[in-house]
Amino acid sequence: MKKLLVAAIGLLCATAILVQAQDTKPPKKELTPEQQTVMKEMLAKYDTNKDGKLDKTERAAMTQEDKDKMTKAGLGKPKKPAVPADASTNAPAATTK
Repeated sequence: MKKLLVAAIGLLCATAILVQAQDTKPPKKELTPEQQTVMKEMLAKYDTNKDGKLDKTERAAMTQEDKDKMTKAGLGKPKKPAVPADASTNAPAATTK
């Protein structure tokens, strides 16, 4: 009887873990009318293989002005601020005596 109870509890726990670990993708965000307009412009201008997406080489061919336009519309990834090489957070603070 104890073995059956332990097996049932183990099965219940395994089921709970599987249910919790299921891949749930967040809903895709809809583009605003401004974003749709900007995206259509960029695709018309830079989508050389006409697949409806801007791949790495097509994005590399974009002018800085167009990249800024996409970022302003909320379509691109904003640039990360440059961190100076001597500003490492892993190094201990310098102390003087």
